Amino acid sequence: MIRAIYLGPWRVDLAVRDGVSIPVPGVTLARAVGAALDVAGARAPASIGLILTDDRELAELNETHLGKIGPTDVLSFPLLPPEAFPPHQGATRRAAPGRPTTAFVLPPRRRPYLGDIVVSVERAIEQAAQGRGGQTGDVRWKPDDELRLLVTHGTLHICGWDHAEPAEEAAMRALESRLLF
Repeated sequence: MIRAIYLGPWRVDLAVRDGVSIPVPGVTLARAVGAALDVAGARAPASIGLILTDDRELAELNETHLGKIGPTDVLSFPLLPPEAFPPHQGATRRAAPGRPTTAFVLPPRRRPYLGDIVVSVERAIEQAAQGRGGQTGDVRWKPDDELRLLVTHGTLHICGWDHAEPAEEAAMRALESRLLF
């Protein structure tokens, strides 16, 4: 079941898979999404999906979409190109000249859908408990903090942020820290 959470100009479509128990209220995670959308300069109003699931589903998605075996903690599936968002330090690669930077025209009073963030709650809880959480992978903190980080991280990816290059990673990590603490 999907629950729509409205936060100002944002609608976060929250889906919690059967059998998955989240250690933090869904609205707390939706607020993390909204804060990241705000600072990333996403065009408002808009909708975004947040799917909370388990390692099994993340392993399937990871293999299908990235060709990697095994689960990961968060995956993002943006529907707009990075160029649809304001330029920032977290993305050094930009579109080739002539490539469209906006989404197709929607009917009146319709929110554009930015994409989906899929998080393994199971992996977040495990990483937090084993001290493999945080941006550096060596932080022991509460599972709700790890979930907020993963949701923030996934949202920034939706908005064109990346961490493939050192400068991108530094900018993205700094923004995540600013949003979380």
